[in-house]
Amino acid sequence: MPRFGTRRFLSKTLLLTSLLILGACSEPWNDPNPPEKPGETVYYGSYSSRLQHLDPARSYSAEETVFIDQIYEAPFRYHFLKRPYVLEPSLAEAMPEVTYLDKDQQPVPMDSDKLAYSLYTIHLKQGVKYQPHPALANDEWGNALYLFNSPEQSLQYPTLYDFPENGTREMVAGDFVYQIKRLSDPQNKSPLLGFLSNYIVGMSEFGEQVMERPRDQWLDLRKTPLEGVKAVDDYTLTIRIKGLYPQFSYWMAMHFFSPIPWETDRFYNNPGFADRNLTLDWFPIGTGAFMMTRNDPNRGITLERNPNYRFDPFPSEGELADLTNGNLNDAGQAMPFIDRATFRLEKESLPQWSKFMQGWYDRSGDDTHNISSSNFDRAFVVSGDGLELSQEMQDKGITVSTEVKPSIYYYGFNMKDPVVGGYTEDKRKLRRAISLIMNTEEFLEIFANGRGETAMGPIPPGITGYVEGEAGINPYLYDWVNGKPKRKSIEVAKRLLAEAGYPNGRDKKTGKPLIIYLDTTGGSAGPIADWRRRQFEKIGVQLEYRTSDYIRFKQKMRAGNTQLFGWGWLADYPDPENFLFLLTSSQTSESCQCDGSNTANYQNPEYDRLFDQMKTMENSPEREAILARMVEIVRRDNPWMGGYHVKEYYLNNSWVTNTKRHGIARDTLKYLKLDKETRSGKQREWNTPVIWPLLATFAALTLLIWPAVRAYRRRQTLRVSPAIEQSGRSN
Repeated sequence: MPRFGTRRFLSKTLLLTSLLILGACSEPWNDPNPPEKPGETVYYGSYSSRLQHLDPARSYSAEETVFIDQIYEAPFRYHFLKRPYVLEPSLAEAMPEVTYLDKDQQPVPMDSDKLAYSLYTIHLKQGVKYQPHPALANDEWGNALYLFNSPEQSLQYPTLYDFPENGTREMVAGDFVYQIKRLSDPQNKSPLLGFLSNYIVGMSEFGEQVMERPRDQWLDLRKTPLEGVKAVDDYTLTIRIKGLYPQFSYWMAMHFFSPIPWETDRFYNNPGFADRNLTLDWFPIGTGAFMMTRNDPNRGITLERNPNYRFDPFPSEGELADLTNGNLNDAGQAMPFIDRATFRLEKESLPQWSKFMQGWYDRSGDDTHNISSSNFDRAFVVSGDGLELSQEMQDKGITVSTEVKPSIYYYGFNMKDPVVGGYTEDKRKLRRAISLIMNTEEFLEIFANGRGETAMGPIPPGITGYVEGEAGINPYLYDWVNGKPKRKSIEVAKRLLAEAGYPNGRDKKTGKPLIIYLDTTGGSAGPIADWRRRQFEKIGVQLEYRTSDYIRFKQKMRAGNTQLFGWGWLADYPDPENFLFLLTSSQTSESCQCDGSNTANYQNPEYDRLFDQMKTMENSPEREAILARMVEIVRRDNPWMGGYHVKEYYLNNSWVTNTKRHGIARDTLKYLKLDKETRSGKQREWNTPVIWPLLATFAALTLLIWPAVRAYRRRQTLRVSPAIEQSGRSN
């Protein structure tokens, strides 16, 4: 028996060790992703903050757009590969036909002084169907399956996934009309309501009418006409806007103009649904390449291929570099290339980065995930040509996609302030001196890993009116030296400060030190705050912080009670008008009686006149000449300083292709392609468990236990032998 027990112990030890070794040779032990279905191609990604709105009428968040724009489509979209950015048809058959009308709605030329309206006619694609959804499920007589009279009736369906039947139908022009009416309804709180009401005829009046109606039950918006928007037939839509506004086509490429079936609005207004978060804000429905099949606020989101998605080929045109980079290898193939996308909520950057490096995430981040500063030094090294991937990244086959976003971040001077504001030459020189010492290049190098490009004016790269090279520098702040811009010296800043009336940083009339106040919500302590102070000290000027919470800060901005402040803008669409309007007089808080976009309260009659002339022009040499003059005016008056355009870096594992970044569009998931076999191999390679410590532990335990086993056997033998001897004597 003792020998049998010993053998059993050794056998179990060997069996367990063998199983561990065999397990190490199969799938990785630390795979955090759920099992995939046979033949399924799954993309794995992450996002960093809980989403608030998935209703295309309400969401204006970049992170929400990453999901919304995979699910919804608008009449137009941006070409995935072409730069500068180019609009193309999406749900529309072609780009819109635009007719210009007088006040009696009779056609007039575009340049007529009688022009009162622009009429956009959009011809829609036929046969486009919505994703499967219970809102579109009907019985054999065409009646909706899921309409309830009371909250108690609907309790049998706690979530959207509990409805047993789904349905679909074809998209028609009336669905676009219904969505624009939803934008017009103040109850939906669309962030574009105020802006679009300035253009779409009858939008304000429609909002007033529907607000007067009782809301104790669903309000069918079809019954209230919206003067400027009509469905001519099932596949023809017209939108009439006030005046001339060529940029309106860009707005029709945003998810705000995605079609919404009226049945969906009725479905989500079932009694009791809102109490269970059964709303369009949580469970979207669209015509896009993907549909949402899971929305868990504390865990993640799953998108799956829309089974009703039409044939949508990968683009066959692009830039010259796209051909050499392999971005046209899939030209003409049907999209999307993946079946499912699983996004995990990762609030911290460290676990997100770790999973990417282990191969569990396909990219270092999605459209809103830039590489964090804490991981940047591991991913990149500085070389003679700038930044390049570290050896570790190169060894893993990781590639990088970069993008200078059509954006600008800046410090603004309040032009109403008695110290830094004003339009006399001494005021310009004061602002210029301060702008010189706020060294943007140094700031980006220290605090942003060099991830930015210094702004030479209000227009970012990739937008008409941006000029590269020596011709594009700001001559008030930079010189062109050895083929690149060089910031003017501190001595120049000191001279300008003295000419402005503050020699050595003191008012020449009173002798008092010059103090500049920076209004911020970020506090007055920390490395960046200290760095700013040191820049001002270089010319003898004191920088003081006035901190407040965001609500109070916004109040101060609106009232014009700031002196110096930080601000930024990300393009809604790729046209210089979307940046230059930020400095028009009509956008000051005082002029528009709102949170105006002209945060600097800048006013220049010549600039306003040129803007009004430029904003309605097509791109042409004449327009570019006007843009150049407007940029020169801004450089001279200097209402902004320290500006930069964000440059973002995204890493892709070697098995991911078609990863070209797009500064405007977010509907890019359908273009991605994955090599599943390469990914599986790399995951096994990068996650091979180190089992020798475990084997060594088993060996040590065996060595420790074996003497005890042998001693036990001896004792058992000694006890058994006398018993056998005594038994023999008895016999």
